[in-house]
Amino acid sequence: MNNRITKLFNIQYPIIQAGMVWNSGWRLASASSNAGILGLIGAGSMYPEVLREHIQKCKKATTNPFGVNVPMLYPNIEKIMDIIVEEGIKIVFTSAGNPKTWTNWLKEKNITVVHVVSSVKFALKAQDAGVDAIVAEGFEAGGHNGRDETTTLTLIPMVKEQIEIPLIAAGGIATGKAMLATMVLGADGVQIGSRFVASEESSAHQAFKQTVVDVKEGDTQLTLKELAPVRLIKNKFYNELQELYSSGATVEELKELLGRARAKRGMFEGDIDHGELEIGQVAGLIHDIKPVANIVKAIIAEFEEAKQQILSL
Repeated sequence: MNNRITKLFNIQYPIIQAGMVWNSGWRLASASSNAGILGLIGAGSMYPEVLREHIQKCKKATTNPFGVNVPMLYPNIEKIMDIIVEEGIKIVFTSAGNPKTWTNWLKEKNITVVHVVSSVKFALKAQDAGVDAIVAEGFEAGGHNGRDETTTLTLIPMVKEQIEIPLIAAGGIATGKAMLATMVLGADGVQIGSRFVASEESSAHQAFKQTVVDVKEGDTQLTLKELAPVRLIKNKFYNELQELYSSGATVEELKELLGRARAKRGMFEGDIDHGELEIGQVAGLIHDIKPVANIVKAIIAEFEEAKQQILSL
């Protein structure tokens, strides 16, 4: 394949492996890049020096391009950005913040910048800030999400109508058919998260990976809008959260229940009952844990097959 996304990142296929907290370490990023897509290290779950270690290990594990995803709401953001520059990273995906804050600074250092949005309004702001591409993420996505609950099916064409820079679709994409569908709607490529959680190279705990495989339709829910909207698997922690809501909980009570490191506890340490288990709705289509290379191969094969099926309609 050869289009605006493959040219922008110098990759074989227009697919980005999402930089997810507690899932996207150097093993996943390097395996993704070696499979011909863009691997991303998820800096959101890493202290600065841990991020440096992952970048250095990723460099040794692949000669292909890879990048770093940086949620801008996390502390130590200045140190994280300094390490990215010091280590020679040339691709940065930013999210959860104002793209104007870091875009010019990064681009002055010849870094390609992509920003993640969940609405047309913020897509336009990101384009005005000078980013090189946009990830438009629909309501179906796992992890932190937009408050407007706009689905990928409607978000992608609405954003495409308004912007000129390359557009990457995200949210509810785990198959070649979904990849083709979003590209028909106007996306130049796709970002995939949940499918790569259930990979052998993901840094997630094996118990969390198996829980993702076991998820059925309706087993996830977007919640905690008062703090930062997040899609979670329904478990004991989720049920406790709902009990708080039914009693008219305040924001402070929600914060107290959430506590600290709840996501690490669930996804990285494997506390399936009391951890925060972030995954997308598309988990209902994920039925196995396998190597990244096999996942990418299957997605591309299905994409090509679906193209041929459309031609016969």
